[in-house]
Amino acid sequence: MSKTTVLIDAHCVMCNGMARFLRKRVKPSVDFDVHGIESEEGQAIIASFPERLQAMDTVYVVRNGEPHVRSAGAIRLLLCMRWYYAMWFPLAWMVPLPLRDGAYWVVSKIRHRFGRVSA
Repeated sequence: MSKTTVLIDAHCVMCNGMARFLRKRVKPSVDFDVHGIESEEGQAIIASFPERLQAMDTVYVVRNGEPHVRSAGAIRLLLCMRWYYAMWFPLAWMVPLPLRDGAYWVVSKIRHRFGRVSA
């Protein structure tokens, strides 16, 4: 069984929507958790990361103990999902990193326009 933990901005409507979407589509064989970055659990997990990753404002995906950020983390979430989503992993991975992270950056800058979840 593989372990995947996703750390999201718990105040972001878009991030919470992504978490709901994932929970419904994750493979039964995947041990899947979602925590807010602001939560005690989230902060404890982030504290275990290399220092260069700790201050990032991004979604964190931890698969089998290894942290992934930005588009690399998002793409790795495909591996946790049922086959009809997971089959897109190789194609998504072929998109060059600057393009993937550029698209991720644009979405991350406008995500709060969709609203915020109060604590």
